[in-house]
Amino acid sequence: MSTPIRPARPWFRFVALVVLALLLAAAPALAAGTGEARPRARDVGIVIGTLPTGRHNAITDVKGVGVGHATLREGRRLNTGVTAIVPHPGNLYRERVPAAIVVGNGFGKLLGVTQVQELGELETPILLTGTLGVWKVADALVEHLLQQPDMENVRSINPVVGETNDGYLNDIRARAVGAEQVRQALAGVGYGPVEEGAVGAGAGTVAFGWKGGIGTSSRVLPGADGGWTVGVLVQSNYGGRLTVAGVPVWKSLPDPAQVARAAEPAPSTGDGSIMIVVAPDAPLDPAALRRLAARALTGLARTGSDMSNGSGDYVIAFSTAGQNRRDPGQAVQPAASVGGEAITPLFEAVAEATEEAILNSMLRATTVHGHRGTAPALPLQPLLQALDAAGARQPVAAP
Repeated sequence: MSTPIRPARPWFRFVALVVLALLLAAAPALAAGTGEARPRARDVGIVIGTLPTGRHNAITDVKGVGVGHATLREGRRLNTGVTAIVPHPGNLYRERVPAAIVVGNGFGKLLGVTQVQELGELETPILLTGTLGVWKVADALVEHLLQQPDMENVRSINPVVGETNDGYLNDIRARAVGAEQVRQALAGVGYGPVEEGAVGAGAGTVAFGWKGGIGTSSRVLPGADGGWTVGVLVQSNYGGRLTVAGVPVWKSLPDPAQVARAAEPAPSTGDGSIMIVVAPDAPLDPAALRRLAARALTGLARTGSDMSNGSGDYVIAFSTAGQNRRDPGQAVQPAASVGGEAITPLFEAVAEATEEAILNSMLRATTVHGHRGTAPALPLQPLLQALDAAGARQPVAAP
């Protein structure tokens, strides 16, 4: 007589379901090549500049600034997403922050530019995504904001949505990103360490022929210079000749096309775009923010960008200083601002943080096998060898 099959115990079923859920959650990441551990710049002794970083070395070191991601992957076909940057956790429409936008090269579809330039203020979170998803993301952001408390009588919203073209690794014509990803990114906003690399709006980006992505960094000024913090977040998707800490490492690195599978089209090393978001906690008016944003392009240039004809290079800067927040119903608006020589240390800070944020976006990014080919991760060994040969790497402290 056969032994009867006993029903599984409840605890066993629960454990099995948990394990299955974890495997399913991990599957898209592993399929895209994101299972490998990757360092940040400072983890391997790459130290940019002289100023110290904040606690997390991230844009979230600026108090009140939050970041959230929604990543959309489907086999090799879809590698895209949304990244949200929130200047403060309150109602941004009712407590607007001073802002400015600077264009390095304007081959792009950044939404909301003219009103920010005209009024010098930001009234929505900043969302980043892929090029052909801009309008769907903007529509979903507006719909989300209209449903929030104290927004019942609002008849005009200026959504700020930036983009880079992820069409090499992502089926961009599918326009797969929409309201669900916008809601996920906003719901997932956090105020601590920021996930970097092939995540959110950086899921399908390529930089210098290697995998690009989301990166962030921060700098803290000494008390004598104000003690302010400047945070930067980037979505890297551009080309040129990769330079790290002043070293032309492109000369020592293998050809990305050779690293990728030979049967696939090579990722571009030329045209592309970058979105740079700058957040200081110093009191800065729109004119000062415009000057600060322009200095972020210095950090971009240090990495070897050529800002080519087909590149969309944009910097969005906002100040989180509480005394400069703006009530749209208030007749007289506050206008406190750092100026004169006192702003120069902030220029240094934003250039350093931008350069390091870009490096973090590439170092943290993992190899992605996408819609039209493969974008390999930046190879660490030849990179570090080139930096060591130039004496450009600092000793790494033991953990």
